[in-house]
Parts: sequence; structure tokens; C-alpha cells
Amino acid sequence: MDRILLAHGSGGRLAQQLVEEVFIESLTNPLLASMEDSATVDFHGQLAFTTDSYVVTPLFFPGGNIGKLAVCGTVNDLAASGAKPLYLSLAMILEEGLELSVLKEVVDTIRLAAQEAGVSIVTGDTKVVERGACQGMFINTAGVGRVPEGIVSSASRARPGDRILLSGAIGEHGMAVLSKRQGLTFQTEIRSDCAPLGELVANLVSVCPGVRCLRDPTRGGVATVLNEIAQRSGVGVFLDEGHIPIPEAVAGACEIMGFDPLYVANEGKMIAVVPVEQADDALSAMRRSPYGEGAQDIGEVTEEMPGKVLLRTAFGSTRFLPTLDGELLPRIC
Repeated sequence: MDRILLAHGSGGRLAQQLVEEVFIESLTNPLLASMEDSATVDFHGQLAFTTDSYVVTPLFFPGGNIGKLAVCGTVNDLAASGAKPLYLSLAMILEEGLELSVLKEVVDTIRLAAQEAGVSIVTGDTKVVERGACQGMFINTAGVGRVPEGIVSSASRARPGDRILLSGAIGEHGMAVLSKRQGLTFQTEIRSDCAPLGELVANLVSVCPGVRCLRDPTRGGVATVLNEIAQRSGVGVFLDEGHIPIPEAVAGACEIMGFDPLYVANEGKMIAVVPVEQADDALSAMRRSPYGEGAQDIGEVTEEMPGKVLLRTAFGSTRFLPTLDGELLPRIC
């Protein structure tokens, strides 16, 4: 059998065979191998818990696939709480006719991404739907992690004088997926930045316990995340365009497609709002991570223009970066 059949979702012999030969064989660990209806895990202290679903098309894109995206996206949501990610669940909705080789490749990528992130997949579920009911596969992951004592990350905690740090170049994930979907090629290939950021955040909070807010700028990009922070904290945000790293290939692709890189999704970047007196140490800590080598201080929090985000351009002018209505980009996660 080289393709998914409806019978793979029936709960019978083929379903058991799929779980054992694809998921358990690749992802096995003592908690998952027990095959109970739920995993029993041990926690001490404050717990972070998140869930997300992934419906990206195409399933494979430069720099990753839907499996890597699912692991990194959930790990990074936990990291944005200041937590150390520990455990994930994995639920997969498979379309009848999906090639088993495709499923196995995605599951193998999930295994590698989980290993890099230092998390265990401890429970899961598989459903099969009729041909045409989904785009090959959808994935849902939930994750739990432990928050270090004294760490509080919230969009409502930004204060005037704080600095805004960004862990690296923006726009790569959104443009990688869209260029693959549209069949566009550029002189320099754009690869997704999809990556787990638990280590980067651990480095940061170890030297900056006063961190105000952490956010991974996925759908809606940097501008949307900073608008949320400005509005919930009742502060203004001023960004310096010259300090925001935008790869030349991303800038060119955005110009061709009519997008603003500041609103394009990222899957391996973190924004940190930190007290000014801890900003230098926090920036150095981010740069110690392989995924934070390009970290930059991109702006400040002010009392002026509360609830607004403004960009100081390279030409010396200032423009608003509002929260946009509707869908800026076709779905990319």
C-alpha cells in the first residue's frame, strides 16, 4: 500500500498499522510508546500551554515543510511566553490518496525538528478524510512548557523608554511559500526562516529577567505584532527603518507582488520588548543563538502617539504602520 486509504482512518487494522509503522517508528519515546489515550507528564512551577493548526499550501517549500512548520510554530508560541518547551501533541488530518512516501517524509521532518527543539511528542491522533476534503494534510499541534520563576511576557507590559529587539531578517517565510506557490524564481532563492527559538529565548531571559514582552511575528508580520503591543500597553512604538533587516531578495519579491515586508509572515523570528537598561545584554544574548546572529535593536517605546506604530524612513520622514483590515497575504501557515 503506497497511498492513504479511507480505511486508514477507521480505527481498524490499517489504522493501527499506519500509527505503528509511520508515527511510532519515527517519533517513539517512552510516553508515546505507551499508547494510552492521554500522556501523563510531570510538571513543577508555572505551565505554558498553546495550540495551533497548519494548513499551508504547498506542503513543501524552500527551507521546510508543513511538519517542520507545525513543530517550530508551536515551540515558538511557548517560547514567546518565556517558557522552556517540553511536550507536544500531534494530530494529523490526511486526505485519501496521499502518498505514504510524502507522509513519511513529513513525519521524519517532524522528528528532526522536535529533536532540535528539545521537545517530545507524547500523544497524537490521525484522521482520514475523503479525497478533495483537504489539501493533502492538515496538522494540529498543542504544546506545553515550563515558565521560569519571575518571567512574565505580556503585550500589555511595554513601558515608555523600552527598546524593541528583533532576532533577525524578516519576510523570508511568507515570500518562500508564496514564490513556491506561484512558481516564481529569483536570482537568489528565498528560503523559509522556519526554526525553533527556545534556545534563543532561554539565552535572553537568563540575562534579561525584566523582559516585558516576547512575540513571534507570524501572520501579519512585525507591524501587526507591534500594533497589538502598542494598543494593549497604551504606548507608542517608533521604528527605525534603517535598523530593520530585510533581505534584498525579499524586498525585491515584495515589490513585484505588491507586499510590504513589515506585514509578511515569519516563522523563525522573535520580537522582544525589554527595559532600556537591559537592552544591550538582551541583544548580545540573542546573538549567541544560531537563529539570532542577525538580531537588531529596531526601535523604542514612547509616550507619544499611544496605540500607534510609526516608522522613521530612510528619507527622514515618518509614516504610520496601521493594523490592516482583511487578508494581506494568501494563507501561508
